[in-house]
Amino acid sequence: MANERLREALERARVSPAELALYTESDVKTVSRWVSGRVPHPRTRFKIAKRLKEDEDYLWPGARKAASEAPDATGVVQLYANRGAVPPNLWDRLLDRATSEVGILVYVGMFLTEKPDLLKRLREKANNGARIRILLGDRNGEAVRQRSEDEGIGRETISAKIDQADAFFRPLHGVKNVEIRNHATVLYNSIYRFDSDMIVNPHIYGKTAPMAPALHLRRTADYGLFDTYADSFEAVWDSVARQKDGA
Repeated sequence: MANERLREALERARVSPAELALYTESDVKTVSRWVSGRVPHPRTRFKIAKRLKEDEDYLWPGARKAASEAPDATGVVQLYANRGAVPPNLWDRLLDRATSEVGILVYVGMFLTEKPDLLKRLREKANNGARIRILLGDRNGEAVRQRSEDEGIGRETISAKIDQADAFFRPLHGVKNVEIRNHATVLYNSIYRFDSDMIVNPHIYGKTAPMAPALHLRRTADYGLFDTYADSFEAVWDSVARQKDGA
């Protein structure tokens, strides 16, 4: 489909295809392809928008968003400086899209309890056949207490927060396709899986989880980061079962 907005912008700015080709260090045939609907490289889009004094999102609606959600070869869609920088609507969008698998691996995940409709949405997904697995920390686990000390918030603080998280998720106990377990592992990363997408929050010594980076990962055709963290989730999940069997 032809890009009428680009064609009209060229006319308004009185810039010929030949001039734009020269400005962008391209050839005239390439400019013709852009007008015909091909989307230029992000750096080129920026230059064109600047030259035509137009907004890039106006000339190519949705192009920047689509590019930001395209994973690289490792499966990394986006790296965020801290978990708080993850757009709130991304969490909602990933949860809405999930139809078969939702997995949460945390000690507390207290920010999740601030979503008033989370339990309802998880219950609906479970009723529609999705597998919901939630791993919270073991409030009496030494790893939990050590993490609490490492973060400088008091030895029992995270344990108390786990009690709150347990109470929040308690209404999901007994719901078909929902399983909730408490793990005692050293948690290197919090993991939030939604089908083939995942938010991973690596932990940093002395820093709380919201202050640590977050990666939006997507499963790729080859074994990549998504699979590495998915395997880690499964290992923690299985460790709880082994612990119970050995009790």
